[in-house]
Amino acid sequence: MKGKKVMEERSFLRHAVLIAILSGMVFFPHTVFSGQWRVSPIKLTLSRHAKSGAVTVINEGSEKLHLQMKAAEWVQDAEGRDQYLDTSDLIFFPKIMVLDKEEHRLVRTGIRKPPSGKEKTYRLFIEEIPKPSKSRGANIAVVIKFGVPVFVKPLDTETKGEIRKIELDKGVLTVGVKNTGNEHFIVESIRVTGKNRQGANVFSRDLSGWYVLNGVTRPYTTTIPAEQCKKIRTLAVEVKTEGFTLKDTLDVTKAMCAP
Repeated sequence: MKGKKVMEERSFLRHAVLIAILSGMVFFPHTVFSGQWRVSPIKLTLSRHAKSGAVTVINEGSEKLHLQMKAAEWVQDAEGRDQYLDTSDLIFFPKIMVLDKEEHRLVRTGIRKPPSGKEKTYRLFIEEIPKPSKSRGANIAVVIKFGVPVFVKPLDTETKGEIRKIELDKGVLTVGVKNTGNEHFIVESIRVTGKNRQGANVFSRDLSGWYVLNGVTRPYTTTIPAEQCKKIRTLAVEVKTEGFTLKDTLDVTKAMCAP
């Protein structure tokens, strides 16, 4: 249980850092770094039995912290990319908060719509408001933006998936993982193993996973070096999730490898 929590925290932090990087649209000669803060828990699960919850924001820095909150519906497109849509489904308070050093406060969150046959997924974004810089010259504040996942469980849960396809074209391997259940799951890892005609391993690679929301097929890709690819006769794929493992194989021909 502890290992699962650590994995979720690392995945969440990687996503938070990515949001922060993408938010930094330009670079200037001077960069102002913001104070240290964190949230707990790293996700919220609501249901017909628990219609509301709370996230604690902790200011671990030495300066006053200004934050703003915004909710978005969380969906994934045909390529499994995360998309965020405007929504009024979530109720949350406050929308803006100020924390003194070492102070902590709650962001209370609830759902307007009752649970249905499929899980609904949202993000509660908690974003630092940059303070004006006192230094001269061009400056930009580098701020952190956390997107806390909010899951509204379906009335009856069914967690399952399948490997939708395995394709190898010009040395590029694509593995499609489809969520055929009615709630999300997390792909913890994907192990790809290539064996030659004699059954010996000639290639192996581990791919990192991510959330797969209900009804979504998420593709994972990797490139196999031409010299190794030409030796492979069978590719085995093993997808490990939180609650189950999926396996499939692909017979490989040299025509599938890069020239």
